Amino acid sequence: MAVYDTVLRGRILTPDGERDASLAVANGLIAGIFEPDAELETRVDRTLAADEVLLPGLVDTHVHADEPGRTEWEGFASATAAAAAGGVTTIIDMPLNSIPPTTTLAALRVKQAAARDQAGVDIGFWGGVVPDNLGTGELRALHDAGVFGFKCFLAETGVDEFRHLTQEQLEQAARELAAFDGLLLVHAEDAGHLHDHRGGGDYAGYLASRPDEAESAAVARVIDVARRTGVRAHIVHVSSATALPLLRAAKADGVRITAETCPHYLTLAADDVADGETSFKCAPPIRERANQDALWAALADGTLDIVVSDHSPATVELKTRDHDFARAWGGIAGLQLGLPAVWTQALARGVPLAHVVDWMSARTARFAGLAGRGLIAPGARADLVVFAPDAAFTVDAARLRHKNPITAYDGRELRGVVRQTWLRGAPVGEHPGSTAPAGELITRKES
Repeated sequence: MAVYDTVLRGRILTPDGERDASLAVANGLIAGIFEPDAELETRVDRTLAADEVLLPGLVDTHVHADEPGRTEWEGFASATAAAAAGGVTTIIDMPLNSIPPTTTLAALRVKQAAARDQAGVDIGFWGGVVPDNLGTGELRALHDAGVFGFKCFLAETGVDEFRHLTQEQLEQAARELAAFDGLLLVHAEDAGHLHDHRGGGDYAGYLASRPDEAESAAVARVIDVARRTGVRAHIVHVSSATALPLLRAAKADGVRITAETCPHYLTLAADDVADGETSFKCAPPIRERANQDALWAALADGTLDIVVSDHSPATVELKTRDHDFARAWGGIAGLQLGLPAVWTQALARGVPLAHVVDWMSARTARFAGLAGRGLIAPGARADLVVFAPDAAFTVDAARLRHKNPITAYDGRELRGVVRQTWLRGAPVGEHPGSTAPAGELITRKES
């Protein structure tokens, strides 16, 4: 009879649905799923509490860890601690807002060196496309080094070291990436449709400065380029319902395009934002509640593929600068809170937990090409989350694992508590024989 490292018994969410079972772990993998009372020889035998369910670890493919260069904003140690506290076992780091940005092979090596000894969960990396690295060979070098794809912007980014692309440069990037089947991620706001914001604490004014048309126009541009070049394209953080018919039609036509949305667009609405509450500032902006309903419907019908955090933190000073929406940094700190935030809203809408986990775990893993992650099945990695879906808590920004105690969710009551996160068969922080964080750096070639 096999001897397992651990057996976990209780409610388990598998790809076939929730069931009472015993899950056996050996050598960091799920060795088998058996009947609840199966007699199994194991070093550790644990039964979950009656209010707990075992989920696969989440895979968050949109995280700004900001290290090196802006580590006061976040950093790999605090980002991965927050991830683990929120049930996230794999993150893929965006190429900005670090200094240097991940736009060259040398910069990737700098970022990997910074992350290596601080990884509380597994970390992969996106590359970036900027005007300066087009046609230089750097994109292919980054691809060969294992980045998961390449992020670009169609409007100003807010940081000088990561410039946006013109239409001509977008087409050049698409053709360059299509030559080696690279993935192009696009922040889809069209610069020509954005308006100057006069400043101040009026959220309605900020929202009007980044209208729906800016998003739909940019998505239309990306679809056109993807259709003509054959590049694989992905729209990040869709906020506007006006983009959904375009995406739906493009997919039906066979264009190689996917799209994501984020917990803050699914759970927060413009009506929630009081004047001067700049912790809610992000781009694209949080829109009206009717718009939110359309995003949920688009997840249900497959127009939107995945849900990711777009964790984009900054210091309290930068986030609250004069409580002025023109001056404050834009970005939502939500890495630790994505699962309970989405589950809270899903519960109110009658959406099953299995759908939430699929959008945030199984589908994100498939999107990144990470086989063996995001699901509970024999042979998969034993990246697991002990989750209490009916437990409630009130968000206290000061108690989160994010480096800076500010988030748009502060003071909100959410449902669903992550009680423990397991990485490769052991609770985070308890890997045997290890005094360092147990996360590893991963590349596309390892998927």
